[in-house]
Amino acid sequence: MDFSKPYLDVYRAGGVAWEFKIEPRTLHSLLFSSAQSTPDNTAIIFYGKKITYQQLAGSVRRVAFALYELGLHKGDRVSLMLPNCPDFVISYYAILSLGGIVVNTNPMYVEREIEYQVNDSGSKMIITLAHLYPRIKNIKSNTGLEKVILTSLSGKPSEMPGDTIWLPNLYGEERPAPPRVDVDPVEDVALLQYTGGTTGVPKAAMLTHFNLYANTCQADQFFAGGTWKKRIIGVLPFFHVAGMTSCMNICVAAGTTMIPLPNFVPADVAKVISEYEPTFFNGVPTMYTALLNSPELKDFQDFGKVGLYKSGSGPIPLETLNRMKAKLEGTNSIINEGYGLSEASPVAISCPIFDLRDKTGSIGVPYPGTHAAVVDIETGTKSLQVGEVGELVISGPQVMKGYWNRPDETEKALRNGWLYTGDMARMDEDGYFYIVDRKKDTIIAGGYNIYPREVEEVLYENPKVGEAIVAGVPHKYRGETVKAFLVLKEGQSGTEEEIIAFCKERLAPYKVPKLVEFRQELPKSVVGKLLKRKLIEEEEQKQRAH
Repeated sequence: MDFSKPYLDVYRAGGVAWEFKIEPRTLHSLLFSSAQSTPDNTAIIFYGKKITYQQLAGSVRRVAFALYELGLHKGDRVSLMLPNCPDFVISYYAILSLGGIVVNTNPMYVEREIEYQVNDSGSKMIITLAHLYPRIKNIKSNTGLEKVILTSLSGKPSEMPGDTIWLPNLYGEERPAPPRVDVDPVEDVALLQYTGGTTGVPKAAMLTHFNLYANTCQADQFFAGGTWKKRIIGVLPFFHVAGMTSCMNICVAAGTTMIPLPNFVPADVAKVISEYEPTFFNGVPTMYTALLNSPELKDFQDFGKVGLYKSGSGPIPLETLNRMKAKLEGTNSIINEGYGLSEASPVAISCPIFDLRDKTGSIGVPYPGTHAAVVDIETGTKSLQVGEVGELVISGPQVMKGYWNRPDETEKALRNGWLYTGDMARMDEDGYFYIVDRKKDTIIAGGYNIYPREVEEVLYENPKVGEAIVAGVPHKYRGETVKAFLVLKEGQSGTEEEIIAFCKERLAPYKVPKLVEFRQELPKSVVGKLLKRKLIEEEEQKQRAH
């Protein structure tokens, strides 16, 4: 499809139809437009400090000029290794305004992970926190890094390493206007978003300016604009594309307010909700579980101050969803699910707020301009009927350009205009989609296909269970067998026999976990997504050791 022209589609979902149109634009142009039209609007509230759009745009321009003088040119990659904070926002838009490419880098990465990502992306600069500098120092000589730029959440260190630059100096001093760089929103890459690496070596999705802008427009259209985006709390990391799109880019495009938090701490979230009454909270299932189970929030009464709650990055357990709905009963607030992946900027499917039918457990319907289907897993070419389980495929203006320097991987993921997600799904008669499981996570035990999510849902029904992961682990005779990894709620105790007996009452025998392991915590990604692959790898290592 030719995205160089305005993207036009007629959108139909839940009995509603409208014309959906997007004019290709660069991401940084959104910031400067908001600064011109709403200069005095608050762009960021960070621990009580407010920054207007006029101030934000001024800082972005000054940093852009400084980066240009430091040698940043169109197409150059810059690793941005910061938590949610104003300096992330400033650096992000400054890099883009020069035609540079942001490389999102997790601040929790260890040296090996940083070195891999810097070298894979070819980053020539890195912007990070001062206390993380020792990690950069130890790997710098093994990379092509030319400049290291530092900042801090707590003020300038008393001593700065000699080979570094202090970011606040770049926007704290008057500078000329940066050069104007021609950026093609459709062809030019804005962001390299590395996948979580749970299924192998991380690879970077190339997301163009138009990919990211289109997804921002899709969210705006899908949720009918208006009050939901007035004040958005940013708990999902901006260095993950979900937080970047659903908080930062949406706010900047609308000229509204983001309230970023560097870390997810339930008590901090509660304080922001009570004090600022954010209109939108986008989280992941484990965040909702933590909010509901936090002893500090046992008597918290302000959940209803948030207008719209969204859950993504993985299916939310029905027990958790129902508990949140109970907290919101009698208010005008709602919670629903959505579905996305890094390769789609990230959102592709979501539950609409304009359809009042009960579709509990569904991820919803495709975003405006997005098409979705369920195809057979053998060939990937046959569309399946309503209710049949197969691989979910999507197409739309938010789908990535491809994987950075990985043509073979790109060819596998993008076929005939469709993105093959690797997720198992089904569609109902109303066009609503339901995730069954990851294609690679499907357990095949004794010839039976077992979908871990179904077993996890049963485990979450147990009042003692706080978090659960179900995975297939190697078995000598069955090929694989079902194992449950559990974290019990605070103050609870349980046994393997008790859990298995609970499941036997609710599942066919072949689906019942044969093994149960209790843990203090489960491995999670930076956005709180439960990492099943790490547990499987641990089990495989145990098997090899024996």
